[in-house]
Amino acid sequence: VAISGDIKNSLHVEHVARMMMPWRKGPFKLFETYIDSEWRSNIKYNLLRKHFNLKDKRVADIGCNNGYYLFRMQEDMPKSLVGFDPSPLYKTQFDFINHFVKSDIVYELLGVEHLEFYEEKFDTVFCLGVLYHRSDPVGMLKSLYKGLDHKGEVILDTFYIEGEDEMCLCPLSSYSKIPNIYFVPTIKALKNWCLRAGFNSFEILETSTTNSDEQRKTSWIEGQSLEDFLDKDDNTKTVEGYPAPARVYVKLIKESK
Repeated sequence: VAISGDIKNSLHVEHVARMMMPWRKGPFKLFETYIDSEWRSNIKYNLLRKHFNLKDKRVADIGCNNGYYLFRMQEDMPKSLVGFDPSPLYKTQFDFINHFVKSDIVYELLGVEHLEFYEEKFDTVFCLGVLYHRSDPVGMLKSLYKGLDHKGEVILDTFYIEGEDEMCLCPLSSYSKIPNIYFVPTIKALKNWCLRAGFNSFEILETSTTNSDEQRKTSWIEGQSLEDFLDKDDNTKTVEGYPAPARVYVKLIKESK
């Protein structure tokens, strides 16, 4: 996401932006300031871009962070864009960027558990990198289902492990140094969760392995990143000895009744 303008407008932009660190999602370019976020979120967005069309649709992004994906989605000319994230820091980052963008995006300091009670239903819901943070994944998927209008769709991504069995990894204390990871399923187990939640269709869109091109330490974050989360002698494993992070991207359909 790039914003251009008179150079004099950028004099204090970097100073203010650095007060909002860490920047996890991006990148953003504000005048002469390049916010080189930990995640190069354009990689994920470009991977998924061919799998959706948001024109004239009511769209929600659950766990939207600072709104990077929402800003990108404007090019599709959706009817509305709503972000859900309970983090005040990410809301502040969004407001900072939106001060220059001046979009009509609505940012709600709400979580996925509030989606089914929201004032409107959605045609498309994005839920990228949230499911593994929830101790009740089927319950969360049910919340996504209830937030959809008839014939709505969810674009979901989550960690997965290889395997033909319907099973999942349950890390004891952390996974890739992330403490709040509860379940990492095989794709078959993930499909079972989605069907139990009520979805009628489960379509695998893409799979990918996270690498240092997509996630890495920059001067815009505090602390560690992917290079610190993997086994230094075997990058196919986390520091805990689990399989290294891999993601599956799926589309779920709620059929009209």
